[in-house]
Parts: sequence; structure tokens; C-alpha cells
Amino acid sequence: MDKLNVVCPFCNKINKIPKKESYNVANCGNCKESLLDTTPIELSYENFDHVLVNSDIPVIVDFWASWCQPCKMMAPIFKDVSKKYPLKVLFVKVNTEKEELIASKFMIKSIPTLIIFKQDKEVKRVSGVLDPLKLSNFINENI
Repeated sequence: MDKLNVVCPFCNKINKIPKKESYNVANCGNCKESLLDTTPIELSYENFDHVLVNSDIPVIVDFWASWCQPCKMMAPIFKDVSKKYPLKVLFVKVNTEKEELIASKFMIKSIPTLIIFKQDKEVKRVSGVLDPLKLSNFINENI
């Protein structure tokens, strides 16, 4: 059976899990937390590359800042849509105020900007607020 590398959103350990269409239970072998938790996780310079390099599932990154009103509008939409993709897409956030090195590495010029990565490679990006349907379509077209 094929295996997937999944980075635990709680402890950052890499888990090898059987590749399936859907999962009823999938817990981290290290911290025992659920790998099915879809709550977007905040990444930093210390763990950003680790998550991208070691995730076999696509990663969508929301580049945002606390002062940005469109980012504040996008945050609940990003969180709600994430619930539809347990172990299909990993939803993460990067605060561009705190993580300037990451923002400059990816040449983030406006926020919010969403980037989908597959196997550590940028697949597609979009800037601005997306409604739930447009966000779902953006994800489905690029994973």
C-alpha cells in the first residue's frame, strides 16, 4: 500500500500513513493528536521549509498581516474551507510582519496572497480575498 508523508500540525513530526481516499482516524505517532485536524497552522522561518519539503499532500499558504483588513476578511473563509480537505491539503498561514524572510523569498507584494505548493514547488498563486466557492475552485483546480 502506498504511504503518505504528513507533517503533524501540532509537533512537526513526519508521519507515514497509508494513502486512502478518506480517513476516519489518523493520529500522530509522536504526540497522538489527530492528523485530521484542519485548523490552519501558523508557520515560521524555523519550520516553513520542513513542512513544505516533508509534506506529500499539497500545502496552501495564506500570507497575511494583522493590520490588513482584507486579510481579516479572508481568515474565516480560509479556516472554513480547510474543513473540506482533511489529509488532502494542509492549510498554513505566514504572518508577513513576523516572517519577512519568507515573504521576501516568495516575493509577496500584496496580501492576502495564497500560494499552493506541491512537493515543495509553487504551483499557483492568487492575491486578494476569495469567497468560499472561489477558494474551493482555486484549490480543486491546483491539487
